[in-house]
Formats: sequence, C-alpha cells, structure tokens
Amino acid sequence: MEDVEIRRVDSQGRLLLPQDWRREFLEGREVYIIKRRGYLKVLARRRVDLTALFDSVDLGVDAIGDWGEFEEHLYGATG
Repeated sequence: MEDVEIRRVDSQGRLLLPQDWRREFLEGREVYIIKRRGYLKVLARRRVDLTALFDSVDLGVDAIGDWGEFEEHLYGATG
C-alpha cells in the first residue's frame, strides 16, 4: 500500500517520518537514504540474522573436516 503525504522540510533540511511507519518498521534510529534523480528513497535499517542463511549455502561438500582439503576442493572447482 502506498500513501502519499505532504511534509514540511525545515530550514536545515529535516523532515519528520510518519509515526505509523516508524512504529511498524523502524527498529533503531537509523535509516538508509537512497538518492535518486529527483527523489529520495528511505528504508529502515534492520538487523539481519546472518546465521539464518548458513544452511542455505551449498559449498559442494558434505562437511568440512579438513580446512586445507576444503580450500583445495573449493579453489580447484572454481579456478
């Protein structure tokens, strides 16, 4: 759902983010601002749990028992 709101920008270039958006999406006090030609895109900075992605990576081996053997397999397959 997209809502369009008109907001005032103060003399220092600041504006207020909508309260309902802050409550729903903003976890801390930081946002990403992506500068585009003619507009800005504001994204809430969120903490990402990288451990949730560990099992989704396929390294092409069943287990890593010997790191040297793993590197040899990895670099041999890609190089």
